[in-house]
Amino acid sequence: MKKVLVAMSGGVDSSVAAALLKEEGYSVIGVTMKIWDGEALQGAIRRHGCYGPGAERDIEDARKVAEILGIPFHVLDLKREYKSQVLDYFYREYLSGRTPNPCIRCNRWVKFDALGERARDSGIEFDYFATGHYARVVYDESRRRYLLKKAKDLWKDQSYFLFSLSQEQLGRSLFPVGNYTKEEIRRMASHFGLGVNGKSESQDFIVESYAFLSKAAVKPGPILDRQGNVLGKHRGIPFYTIGQRRRLGISAKEPLYVTDIDPERNAIIVGNKGELYRDELTASALNWITERPTRPIKARSRIRYLHKEAEAIIVPLNESKVHVKFQEPQMAICPGQVVVFYDGEVVIGGGTIESTQR
Repeated sequence: MKKVLVAMSGGVDSSVAAALLKEEGYSVIGVTMKIWDGEALQGAIRRHGCYGPGAERDIEDARKVAEILGIPFHVLDLKREYKSQVLDYFYREYLSGRTPNPCIRCNRWVKFDALGERARDSGIEFDYFATGHYARVVYDESRRRYLLKKAKDLWKDQSYFLFSLSQEQLGRSLFPVGNYTKEEIRRMASHFGLGVNGKSESQDFIVESYAFLSKAAVKPGPILDRQGNVLGKHRGIPFYTIGQRRRLGISAKEPLYVTDIDPERNAIIVGNKGELYRDELTASALNWITERPTRPIKARSRIRYLHKEAEAIIVPLNESKVHVKFQEPQMAICPGQVVVFYDGEVVIGGGTIESTQR
């Protein structure tokens, strides 16, 4: 009997993933990462995230689901790995004026890497690793590669967050909920009697808009227009992102948005909505799930999770960098975020956005 280690978050998706795999005949082992260090976060807690006080409750919810399913359950301490791979990276990116994507970082280096290693070091043997992500993996015989595909439920598809997985990781990964809609998964949670079918979903990787960044060395600075005129004062560049309109603290005849962040001058640049649109970007730190292109290719590209895919030409510059030219200008392209390329339902690959051009 094949053994599968299921990363259980205490939510409905990973809980049903464990139940489905057990029903399919796998020997299922539940595991939850302990990543919150227990340190109090500043600011009021308005939303539940995977990093914060709510994490303790999630661990207990996962434990209860494992008991209902009658499967072994383990809690593994990955606070150190999470800090070095996610939190420290998060600090560095925001302090340098970029907008990071911690979920992608966590998937690649913590959830799909360090968690499995820690499990094996703890004597837990398994053949496959499963999560509650809405995505699908298939093996393409002709290419001799594992392909990452979008989920059946396109509204919940999370393939964007998994583009950085390696062939080895994809080859041992199972995504049981990827073949179902969210409503079907909630009904299954009720059918299996897991007690989590009505649980709300985590909205961010931490609570309260990254309030803990106030611990970092952030410094107030000027808010400028494109001509260099000082319009106001910001409270620190980590608290702003390109495309932001609210909480700028300045008044103008027309709505103003953050159009650029200049860490060298510790300045926030603002402008009208039209100045947010760019039709070119450069991306690095690439990961190719299909073959690495050696010539320009056409692909639908997504510059952030909730952004609509757009037609673009991807031009390889070298093995680690590409130039992306969009057919139509895209709004608020943020350095630090990732761009993911699609061929229909198949993820081609993606990389980190380094710069944008008009």
